[in-house]
Amino acid sequence: MLIEEVAKLSGVSRSTVSRVINNDPNVKESTRTRVKEVIRKVNYRPNTVARRLASGRTKIIGLVLPTAQSSLFTDPFFPGLIQGITTVCNAKDYSVMLWLTNQEQERTQTQQLASESLLDGLIIASYFINDPILETLLKSGMPFLLIGRDPSRNNLNYVDADNVHGAREAVVHLLRLDRHRVATITGPTKMIAGADRREGYELAFRERGLTPDPALMVEGDFTESGGYTCMLRLIPQNPDAVFVASDAMALGALRALRESGKRVPEDVAVVGFDDIPSAEHMNPPLTTVRQNIQGMGQLAAETLIQIINQGMTPPHRLVLPTELIIRASSGL
Repeated sequence: MLIEEVAKLSGVSRSTVSRVINNDPNVKESTRTRVKEVIRKVNYRPNTVARRLASGRTKIIGLVLPTAQSSLFTDPFFPGLIQGITTVCNAKDYSVMLWLTNQEQERTQTQQLASESLLDGLIIASYFINDPILETLLKSGMPFLLIGRDPSRNNLNYVDADNVHGAREAVVHLLRLDRHRVATITGPTKMIAGADRREGYELAFRERGLTPDPALMVEGDFTESGGYTCMLRLIPQNPDAVFVASDAMALGALRALRESGKRVPEDVAVVGFDDIPSAEHMNPPLTTVRQNIQGMGQLAAETLIQIINQGMTPPHRLVLPTELIIRASSGL
């Protein structure tokens, strides 16, 4: 049924029916009651798409994950982040559209999204440092927010965990346990989380007047298989501890140590980062840096919706704290 038919049955104009549907206070109560009764009787459903187009809003937020599809289902970071974002969007009557892209696809698809006004705003997670797509988004005027800061710009909205501090605390913990050859499996250093966690590792050494051994620093890819391969490369260097920049990689590192006959923590202490749900059930239970992944997603969605509703404001730069959770894998 069309809105014009509801208006005819109610004995009012089309615009009056529209005002009733949109809860306009400038409608007589008797008229409002009569129109609502007709709507109820004929089971009229407003055209949501048309209403959104008329308001200039789509009520859709895009979420770009520049990662392989396999990583989405194997890395527990992404489900937690998506859950946090969708929880807030559902509560505020927004839909979420998800794009899984590699770096080249991200540029092309994001340019298309920005130019065609398909979205009210965009969240980009796990992006690459100095990604030129940021310039395109800034020129487009579309509200957007990053999961992870961009160290080269101070005019961007972002939500991040305190990766430098968290990694530093992890390595300080290992050094206090009198471990002398503390290795690291970093994340990809072209991604801000990987670069910041490596910086925290190096900072812990510098604060003690020490220089980390380059032979004990291996770049991983935030996957379990990557952690396994990197740990096999580190074992010949005889580390007595390793800080692994994600729990997914730490799981692979533990498997490599076990297969190589190394005891954890007696021979090699291990600390991860994320505190995913399975961390406390690993063998042995994993010492790790806890970040509030779901909370990060919630804050990202809340902040972006605020920017959409209030217009462009001074950049929102929000950094959530981390916490070292000590378990058996590092020794107590």
